[in-house]
Amino acid sequence: MPNKVLDGIMGLCVADALGVPVEFTGREVLRKNPVTGMRSYGTYNQLAGTWSDDTSTTLCLADSLSKGLDYDDIMKRFIMWFEEGKYTPHGEVFDVGNTTRKALMRFTQGKAPLECGGLSDNDNGNGSLMRILPIVYYLLANYGTEITENDEAMAIIHNVSSLTHAHKRSLIACGIYCSIAAMIIGSTEPTAVSLGISKAVEFYRRHEEYKDELSHYERLNNKSFASVPIEEIKSSGYVVDTLEAAVWCLLNTNNYKECALMAVNLGEDTDTVAAVAGGLAGLYYGYGSIPQEWLSVIVRRDYVEGICSRLNEALSQRNL
Repeated sequence: MPNKVLDGIMGLCVADALGVPVEFTGREVLRKNPVTGMRSYGTYNQLAGTWSDDTSTTLCLADSLSKGLDYDDIMKRFIMWFEEGKYTPHGEVFDVGNTTRKALMRFTQGKAPLECGGLSDNDNGNGSLMRILPIVYYLLANYGTEITENDEAMAIIHNVSSLTHAHKRSLIACGIYCSIAAMIIGSTEPTAVSLGISKAVEFYRRHEEYKDELSHYERLNNKSFASVPIEEIKSSGYVVDTLEAAVWCLLNTNNYKECALMAVNLGEDTDTVAAVAGGLAGLYYGYGSIPQEWLSVIVRRDYVEGICSRLNEALSQRNL
């Protein structure tokens, strides 16, 4: 049977690795010297195929979910990554967001998992969005395809985000992204993306407590969003910018390679924008669409794919 876990997570991992060498590089610089494939060194002086915290924290979540949903266990795996270098390509951590770092410190100080995430306006980086994808597989296996029709399923998405990012703006971003991913898994029709967005927005409109924050996603929900000029697409680490940029790249390309490269070449937070876009593109086009020359240099590829397979096997009896 198709391994949708492999499609999405490897799509995320490969795009992440494409973006690592040029993180924080401006768009104008990349226009003159665009990324066309895997590079070595660059921003973090890493070997080609090296993935970042985007993939590491995604693997933490995926590995934990293969044994069931346990927020305490997820946080413990984040700590293993952060403090011990587990779930990393080379045994060391080289990139951690401030909001995530603070949340993990709170957990080590005894805070309950769901009380660790940042709640201020300044805690709306993309650190939970970049790792949220594995929960989609769990929800589809346990709640069926209509996750936005199920308050409990959406609460789980919000809880997984809240481990590090608990502001409602971040919760909404994760909810929209998961809804898009679920629609793509159910159908690769061109309308799957817009349907995923609209279903999530409808959910948040039904829940008064999200009304004020939903305004940040009005442009994304506009039917003409794909036509927004590239100059108006921001690729910063702000969660709204990252979600918009990732979806825009998916809507304006025709295959995995084009989508991943477009995301990276937007510049700035290149690894995360690409990872978020790459997860969706991997789901949409499938594992087989990822260029073999990129896959072949992914560091610890067997390890990453092994975690994907474990989660897929754990959920396969539930008809994922």
